[in-house]
Amino acid sequence: MKVLVSDKLGDVGIQMFEAEEGISVDVKTGLTPDELKAIIKDYDALVIRSATKVTSDLLEAAERLKVVGRAGIGLDNVDIPTATRKGIIVMNTPLGNVVTTAEHAISMMLALTRNIPQGTMSLKEGRWDKKLLQGREVFNKVLGLIGMGKIGSIVADRAKGLKMQIIVYDPHVTPEQIQKFGYESVSLEELYRRSDYITIHVPKLKETIGLINKQAFDQMKDGVMLINCARGGIVKESDLYNALTSGKVAGAALDVFETEPPGKTPLIELNTVICTPHLGASTKEAQSNVASDVADQIIDYLKNGTIRNAVNVPNVSGDLLDVLGPFLRLADRMGALQAQLTAAPVTEVNIEYIGNFKGMDTSPVTTAALKGLLEPVVQYAVNFVNAQSIAQERGIKVTVTKNEYSEDYTNLIKMKVISGGKENIVSGTLFGKKDPKLVQINNFRVELTPEGNLLIITNEDKPGAIGSVGVVLGSNGINIGAMHVGQAMDGNRNVIFIVTDTPVSQAVQKEILSLPLITSAMTVAL
Repeated sequence: MKVLVSDKLGDVGIQMFEAEEGISVDVKTGLTPDELKAIIKDYDALVIRSATKVTSDLLEAAERLKVVGRAGIGLDNVDIPTATRKGIIVMNTPLGNVVTTAEHAISMMLALTRNIPQGTMSLKEGRWDKKLLQGREVFNKVLGLIGMGKIGSIVADRAKGLKMQIIVYDPHVTPEQIQKFGYESVSLEELYRRSDYITIHVPKLKETIGLINKQAFDQMKDGVMLINCARGGIVKESDLYNALTSGKVAGAALDVFETEPPGKTPLIELNTVICTPHLGASTKEAQSNVASDVADQIIDYLKNGTIRNAVNVPNVSGDLLDVLGPFLRLADRMGALQAQLTAAPVTEVNIEYIGNFKGMDTSPVTTAALKGLLEPVVQYAVNFVNAQSIAQERGIKVTVTKNEYSEDYTNLIKMKVISGGKENIVSGTLFGKKDPKLVQINNFRVELTPEGNLLIITNEDKPGAIGSVGVVLGSNGINIGAMHVGQAMDGNRNVIFIVTDTPVSQAVQKEILSLPLITSAMTVAL
C-alpha cells in the first residue's frame, strides 16, 4: 500500500510510515494541482496539512484512494462531501496542537502589551525608544474570551494563572458550564463593554465571518487590545484598521488574516499591530504530535481497518456500515437542522428510535446526530469519536429510547432538542432502504430530502402566500430547485420548504418577511 505525503510533515510521521511493513511512502511537497492530480491514482492514502487542496477534481482522479489524513484540525481545504460520496475516509488530528495554539495566543497578548516586537526592532535599528514603548500590566485586567472550546479553555486557564479576570461569551455553552470552570458568562455586548483584552477562539462559520466589525468596535472599551489566533475573516480588517488609527483599539495581535499570505497591507504596517504568519500550531512539539497521530491513524486504518478521528465515517465495521450508512446520513442532517433551529445553548437531547430497530446497534446513529448538532459550533474538532464526550463536556443531557410500535413508518428517528427552555422536534425516516427523508419539523408534517440550500417559511394557510414568495425569489434572480409544502397539525398554517440553487441573502429574507401572509422565514444549509 502506498502513502503520499504532499505537505511538509514532521520527521517522526515519515519514519513511522517507513518502518511499517507492507507500506511505502513518497514525500512530494510543493506539487501543483495538475501534478498532484496526475499521480494521485497510484496512492491508497494522502497525508496533508493546509497547503494541499483536496478538491472534487482531485478526488475524482484518485482511483485507489481510501483515506485522507490531515496533520492538524482544520479541513477547509478538503471537499468532504465528495470524499464521503466516494467512500474515502477523511481524518484529522484534533488534539495535537491545542496547547500550542493556546500558548501562542497568550504569547501574542503579552508581546503586544509590552511592545516586545517594536522594542526589538528599535534596538536593531540603533534606537533606544524606552519612553515611546511604555507598556501595561495584564494583572487584574479583564480578558474577554469569545468561544470556550478546547483552545479557548486552555487560554482561560493560562490567563487565570496571570491573575486576569476572565469573562466568556459562548452561545453554545450554558452559563452553568462556564461558571463551573470558575469564569463569568456574559453576553457579547457586555464582553465588548468590559474587556481590556479580547481574544477570539471560534471556528470560521457563516455566523462568525466578519463578527468583529465596526459595530463591534464601537461597543468596545477605549484602549482595548485584540488578539486573533483563530481564523482569518472573523475580524473585518478594514474596520480594525480604522479602529486602530482612531485610537479606539490600542493594539492588535494577529496570527491569521482574511487572505493568507496577506502581502503588504496598511493594517500590518501600523506600529500598533504585531503579527505572525499563522504560527499558532507551529512548535516542534505540536508538529511532532500531529505527525505521529496522523501516521498512526492511517497505518491502523490501512492495515487493520480501524477508523479513528474520522469526520465523515463512524468507527464501525464495513458490514455494519452498509446497514447503518443511510441512517447515519439521516441522523447527521437531522442534527445539523436542529443546530440551525436552536437560538440558545442546548441543554438536552432526546433521540427516540421508533419501529423496527430490533437487534440493531443504533449507538453510531446517535453519535451521528450529536455530531451534526455540534459541528456548526466546534466545526472540525468534532467527529464520530468525540461527539458524545463533547456533548457531555458542554453539559448536554443525552437520552436514547426505543419504541417498537410505529403507526406510519417502518423505521422512524425522532430527535428532540431543548435549548433556552424551548424544544424543537425533527423526525426522519428512510424511503426504501437508502433514501433519507425528513417527515416532521415541530408541528409540521413534511416530506423533504435533507440536503442543499433551504428556505423555510411559515405562512397563514390562505391563497397567494406561495406565489408571493416565488415572485420575490424570481425578482432577485434566485432559482427554485424544488419546493415542498407541509401543513401544521392544527391546520391553520403552512410551512414552505424551498430548495434554491444559491443561498438566500439576508436582504431577500427580509423582503419575504415583509409579505402580508408570511409569519417567519429562515435559511438553512444542509
